[in-house]
Amino acid sequence: MKKVVFTMLQLAVTAAVLYYVFHDPKKLHQMRQALEQADYRWVFAAVAAYIIVEIAAALRWQILLRVQGIYLNWPRLFGLFLIGMFFNQFLPGGTGGDIIKSYLLLKETPGKKPGALLAVLFDRLIGLLALVVITAVLIFLRYDWLTQTSETRRYVWPVLVALGISILGLATTFLISGFNLAAKLPKEFPAREKLIEISAAYHLYARHWTGSIFAFLISLVAHLATFTTFLFVAYTLRADVRLVDFFAVMPIERTISAIPISFAGEGPREHILQVMLSGLCGVEPGVAALIGTMSFLIILLCCLPGGIVYFFYKPSGAIRHVRMREMETEVATLEHEIGRSE
Repeated sequence: MKKVVFTMLQLAVTAAVLYYVFHDPKKLHQMRQALEQADYRWVFAAVAAYIIVEIAAALRWQILLRVQGIYLNWPRLFGLFLIGMFFNQFLPGGTGGDIIKSYLLLKETPGKKPGALLAVLFDRLIGLLALVVITAVLIFLRYDWLTQTSETRRYVWPVLVALGISILGLATTFLISGFNLAAKLPKEFPAREKLIEISAAYHLYARHWTGSIFAFLISLVAHLATFTTFLFVAYTLRADVRLVDFFAVMPIERTISAIPISFAGEGPREHILQVMLSGLCGVEPGVAALIGTMSFLIILLCCLPGGIVYFFYKPSGAIRHVRMREMETEVATLEHEIGRSE
């Protein structure tokens, strides 16, 4: 029931913000003009850029799995990755794909289940670390430009707060891991098992630091390729914006649209780009919002193959697809076992 209520709230926020962004007739006119005059050759470039995102992220996951001694052939590994991407986009919350990918991976690696789960967890952590680094660098270098208007300043500051919280969280979990404090926490301590799981991942991947560094560098490529996808959509709509300016705006959009208050970031994504690109780059508000929507549609298009793969995918050790609740239960049980064993 909680999930249903949460999903309904997300859909309500999405609908409300999209109405707020798109209801203005002047903006709708700007969008129609932009679509009529668009150079759709850039759409193919945007799709290619997002395919690079998917390949880079899958390669990062392969590296992290091999650190655990897990060797899947490339078609099966990429298939699992695409399934995760598909459900992360089409399920509310943005993490449902990780549950499904983890569950299927556990079926593929019956003798290495803890390692498989830690690889999925560290994949998320290292992706977050790369985004934190990119965000910190770009905001530091372009802070004066990003905060030159009161409207844009209003959105930069919350991102700085989120950045600080992320850095604090990563630093705290790293210290807890380094001093082996997680296992010493009282059993009643909130998130104790998750901290133990994170600590185990840190210890393992610290010992294999070359693979971890390579995975981090690949994460940087994946995030920058995502920015490029949006940039090519801007070029499609003939938005006159410099690469350095557009890339400085993207961490603001990525951070705010990642907050799970709407469905897949829809609504907040368009509003943030509208405020930032129109206020800083002179892009017409309607066109700026349309960049967000078109980019989201391209990402959905690139993630759709994951749904097809899931339909035909037959996991090893399983004769049928199971419900999401069963997947969550099995993954949560393994997390609990990892927490007890440490």
